[in-house]
Amino acid sequence: MTAQQAFLFRNLRLLDPAFDEPRGGYEVLVEGERIREVSDKPISSDTATVIDCGGKVLMPGLIDCHVHSMHSEVYMRRMEDVPLTLAAARGAKRLKGMLDRGFTTVRDTGGTDWGMKQAVEAGLIVGPRLFIAGRSIGPTGGHSDGRARTNQGFACPCCNGQAYLRVVVDGPDEVRTAVREQMRQGADQVKIMVSGGVASPNDPLDSLQFSLEEIETAVEEAEAFGRYVCAHAYSAEAITRAVSCGVRTIEHGNLIDAAAARLMAEKGAYLVANLVAYVAMGERAKGYGMPDSMLEKNAVVLEGGYKSLEICKEARVKVGYGSDLLGDLIEDQSREFSIRTEVQSPIEVIRSATTIAAEVVRRPGRLGTVAADAWADLIVVDDDPLKDITLLEGQGRHLAAIMKGGSFHKNTLGGSV
Repeated sequence: MTAQQAFLFRNLRLLDPAFDEPRGGYEVLVEGERIREVSDKPISSDTATVIDCGGKVLMPGLIDCHVHSMHSEVYMRRMEDVPLTLAAARGAKRLKGMLDRGFTTVRDTGGTDWGMKQAVEAGLIVGPRLFIAGRSIGPTGGHSDGRARTNQGFACPCCNGQAYLRVVVDGPDEVRTAVREQMRQGADQVKIMVSGGVASPNDPLDSLQFSLEEIETAVEEAEAFGRYVCAHAYSAEAITRAVSCGVRTIEHGNLIDAAAARLMAEKGAYLVANLVAYVAMGERAKGYGMPDSMLEKNAVVLEGGYKSLEICKEARVKVGYGSDLLGDLIEDQSREFSIRTEVQSPIEVIRSATTIAAEVVRRPGRLGTVAADAWADLIVVDDDPLKDITLLEGQGRHLAAIMKGGSFHKNTLGGSV
């Protein structure tokens, strides 16, 4: 039996999200895939490789709760011309970039299947831990329906990148079948569309998608399988309908109101915000072919996005970190940190990408924390991100080390036994 690899991190400032600031004097021992010990006293180990952090800040690996690994075009209609082989190769590159930025876990909210997840777990491609939703589920004419008005049919998903990412169904029976199929295919959560969206051609933002019975059916089936439903929703009415039916997480929520936020708090639902998507699309999506009709919708939800964070903070709704960046816009994944600090404090934003995000993916105490028995997903930051949140940006250039599951993805610190 091969001995477990062990690392002892010393000379560090520990930024566990339970703290309000980094604390000196701590040491962290990693054995195998887990953190064995965290102590403010010296830790002794005869076998561990010592990692001198040089006074840098050690904190949990980051968690992005809203990514689309396979959405490699900014204007999604262009995915129709992307075969699955090319889509998978692009997805592999996107996943590696996420890990390079310090995101050791991501929740894919539509389009990534069990094959990509298995490829990461088997070490065939490099990427973060993946929690997948399979294909996003929506009704005819809704946010999952990317067809042009002149297109009466649906493309085969085996040869059309866009069709592979989502499925269109109508009525409780078809919803039930689609949800069961995603779970059969290994989904960790089920994604449904309950309002209009920016990157879909034919649905107004305030449209209500899926009937209450259809939403309830999705929730019933997911929960029966031990999973949960996350819902794309912008308007207060769409959010209220979804949460009343048992949806666990609301994606986006930019046009939420106080009453809907209070209902979310009462039901224990989470909001996963992703303001960076709208900022980036407003800046650059036109150059990638996104039409003015979509950009006009984007401007509406961007205006409401900052206010949504204030409303949720007042109602005590927990808000997870998301990015939701399409195509080449993915390079802005970490920019959400500085955008959020216009409304939230740095430690609140970091908690959204660690402890709260760990709750969203249902792994509290295992992810998003530096504690004994947690998975050894860690990053070492050049300095204190609470004083300069942009240290978590820059494509990982300010990260001296990135560890996932007890193995280094990046290590500029060296080490000695």
